[in-house]
Amino acid sequence: MELAKVRDLFDRQLRRDARPDDPGTRVERVGGVVRRVGPEKGWNGVLWSDLDADTADAAIAEQVRFFGGLGRAFEWKTYGHDLPVDLPERLAAAGFEAEEPETLLVAETAALPHDTPPPAGIRLLPVTDDAHVELAERVHERAFGPGRAAVGHQLRAQLAQDPDTVPAVVALHGEEPVSAARLELHPGTAFASLWGGGTVPEWRGRGVYRSLVAFRVRIAAQRGFSYVQVDASPYSRPILERLGFTALGTTTPYVWEPPAGR
Repeated sequence: MELAKVRDLFDRQLRRDARPDDPGTRVERVGGVVRRVGPEKGWNGVLWSDLDADTADAAIAEQVRFFGGLGRAFEWKTYGHDLPVDLPERLAAAGFEAEEPETLLVAETAALPHDTPPPAGIRLLPVTDDAHVELAERVHERAFGPGRAAVGHQLRAQLAQDPDTVPAVVALHGEEPVSAARLELHPGTAFASLWGGGTVPEWRGRGVYRSLVAFRVRIAAQRGFSYVQVDASPYSRPILERLGFTALGTTTPYVWEPPAGR
């Protein structure tokens, strides 16, 4: 895998030339910025920017005015290779808060494990209806804490758009959900994305997460996607690298919140 070429392909297909991914979403190109405008409870933010030291501050101010006018928080998703090199500092100066940095990992779908069974006592349930979405939400509340269950909105949107897809998988111990993870397919591109892998504390380190990765990779392979991409936390990165993923760089979300009372 030629990493520079894959990174360029990722930037072009999933960022610069991004497409709307559900009926309530639009992608807009304004100057040197590509932004996703979704529902109020969905993801809103900047996917791509082509800026320099002379244009960055004005572009940042324009996005703050735009999303501020909608009364919405939004995320500027930065990557380590974005320009200008001081873009993170400029965002911080404009009132954005940095979240935890993650590692952009990519692997060729054909090179990854497709059939890793879960540990004894665990069964994997494809998410195909609202009851299954509620199980995934329960996992995310326990794994990530209150207020981190926005995954439900995304899953319901994916199911409404393409009822034949399997946008997520839940791991069950008996009838209790203990882990969940989401899959996002990007039609017209070479990439599928793995998102939101979370496991409740008492089941971590026991092989559940690896089985969820293989489950989703198998779907991506069946759908003909050449690469699988993950924004990996420091916890999942070692597991994914052992499975065959390679780092292409880093990504750090910068989040802007409307002033109180807006």
